[in-house]
Amino acid sequence: MKGAIVVNTDRCKGCSLCVVACPQKVIELAQKQVNTHGYRYAQAVNPDDCVGCAACGIVCPDGCITVYRKRVEA
Repeated sequence: MKGAIVVNTDRCKGCSLCVVACPQKVIELAQKQVNTHGYRYAQAVNPDDCVGCAACGIVCPDGCITVYRKRVEA
């Protein structure tokens, strides 16, 4: 399985729960950028490592993360 995440950066409050929840270390908070509300937002820094486990989407209190899964043909 291969995964991908899409973060609604305008809704993200930078709580870091998704960063802690990600077992593959795919997500980090933006270092120098902020969203329209002034929060550092979550972003995928290692998107190729995403396995689509959805842990980040489950723990996000604001529902900012959408997780996609795709089957990889061998």
